[in-house]
Amino acid sequence: MYFKAFLTLFILFIFSGSGYSRHIGLISDGLHNSEIDHQNFEVLRLEQDFVGAGTESCERSYGFLPCTKTALGNVFLVLVYGYLMFLAATYLSSGSELLLEILGPGLIGGLFLPVLGALPDAMLILVSGISGSTAVAQSQVSVGMGLLAGSTVMLITVIWGTCCIVGKCDIQDSVAVDLKDTKGFSLTGSGVSTDVWTRYAATIMAVSVTPFVVVQLPQLLHSTSGRHLAVLIALIISLTLLVSYCLYQVFQPWIQRRRLAYVKHKHFISGVLKHLRMRALGRLCTDQGAPNIEVLEKLFKAIDENEDGYLSRSELRALVVGLRLEEVNLNESDAVEKLMKDFDTSHDQLVEPSEFIAGVSKWLNEARGSNAPPPETGAGTVKYLGDLHEQTRTEHYFLGDQSDESVEAVENPRSTATKAVLLLLLGTVIAAVFADPLVDAVNNFSSATTIPSFFVSFVALPLATNSSEAVSAIIFASRKKLRSASLTFSELYGAVSMNNLLCLSVFLALVYIRGLTWDFSSEVLVILIVCVVMGVFASVRITFPLWTSLLAFLLYPFSLALVYVLDYKFGWS
Repeated sequence: MYFKAFLTLFILFIFSGSGYSRHIGLISDGLHNSEIDHQNFEVLRLEQDFVGAGTESCERSYGFLPCTKTALGNVFLVLVYGYLMFLAATYLSSGSELLLEILGPGLIGGLFLPVLGALPDAMLILVSGISGSTAVAQSQVSVGMGLLAGSTVMLITVIWGTCCIVGKCDIQDSVAVDLKDTKGFSLTGSGVSTDVWTRYAATIMAVSVTPFVVVQLPQLLHSTSGRHLAVLIALIISLTLLVSYCLYQVFQPWIQRRRLAYVKHKHFISGVLKHLRMRALGRLCTDQGAPNIEVLEKLFKAIDENEDGYLSRSELRALVVGLRLEEVNLNESDAVEKLMKDFDTSHDQLVEPSEFIAGVSKWLNEARGSNAPPPETGAGTVKYLGDLHEQTRTEHYFLGDQSDESVEAVENPRSTATKAVLLLLLGTVIAAVFADPLVDAVNNFSSATTIPSFFVSFVALPLATNSSEAVSAIIFASRKKLRSASLTFSELYGAVSMNNLLCLSVFLALVYIRGLTWDFSSEVLVILIVCVVMGVFASVRITFPLWTSLLAFLLYPFSLALVYVLDYKFGWS
């Protein structure tokens, strides 16, 4: 892994070292030729028509890295520097995953890792406007905006659609069935399903575009006096949303556990009530909704096998046999504990008849208050309790409970931690060092070809900074399970949210501190359209048929065409 980075750097330094090399003849005639002695030959010095020798000088990054003003030479430099940024993103991703294995979610998974994932993009945006005069920064900052818009659009259009295709399964009853893919490329019969938390991530992604709307308000109102203030307000809002998002990521595991525990409880009580109703000789409650005392007393006696007037743990265990508790990752011991906790109010490890009636009455009231289908003949009917039981099972499934998955312990935590830190440091150093040369190469290529730097950075730079993340997402989606699809799309939505918050905060800070002009109306419109369309679409549904991938794919060329038409046909910029 490290060898690839050092090999690339070595080749690059060879080119940089020979950039101003002196011509030396193989045979000396004993005379000093000052003309040859002082002549410099630049390796990448090509004519602007791609092939001839040129004389126009260029500024070397750090004084020694190669540079050129020709299109072909800058293509080479963009490829080399882009590959180095790809390595940086790969090392940061690998180091983050190792840290997550050791430290788990929470502060590391919620705060540290999302920031590291957006670090290469943030570095490129920062260097695009931090150096040079204000005029130079204003011309170069379009590279940062192109990267910001390109990364966002690529992740939730091209990568989103690809993950939908490679992760497709057969759709039955509006849900994609895990590991079942027999319908081929059916646009409506094949697709992916995600859990509820993925819908929340999509909603957050849609909300994360708020700072874009705020900074664009002066242009919408045709005002020139409040643009600098709008940038400051948008920066404050962006930073506030960034902190809020990181806090949500930190506390999400706790929120998820609480939500799962609540759904498990609802599924358990609906299953027990359904089981009791099938054993009872009558309805569990009257038409007025009150508990049917007579039926419950008879039911108590039927459960009390030794007829001692109490229900013991062994009798409660016999009651829960056959409830299919494995559907919500519960076992019989857990079920007995739940029954004792809710029914045994005297804490004597025995359930009395009055405690049993009070407990069942409490559960019936909870079942009546649940968001289940409306009862036709009362909350105590078999149909109502059966519908509620099925609903809670489905709700638990779409919450993505992972408590049944085994977590392997890290064999050598100290060695793994050291490797993680080295990978993170190496990735950070590479991203910091080669972000500026990459931006210069993009600008020089744009000058040589007259292609706007925004379009170059929109298409090319996200391939470098997001390639490892994209490949990882596609491979994980190919597992064809709800859990893998949920994690894949959640990470895509999370990456876009970090782009819209962290990277935008860096961009807005540059514009405000350096006094640059905010003139990116068409670019902002593209980000708004793509994020809102995909965010709202993914927040209102959990199953995505294959035709939705076509919608995502079409948004990518639409975004490029929209920016071109608005900027070069209607003169927005």
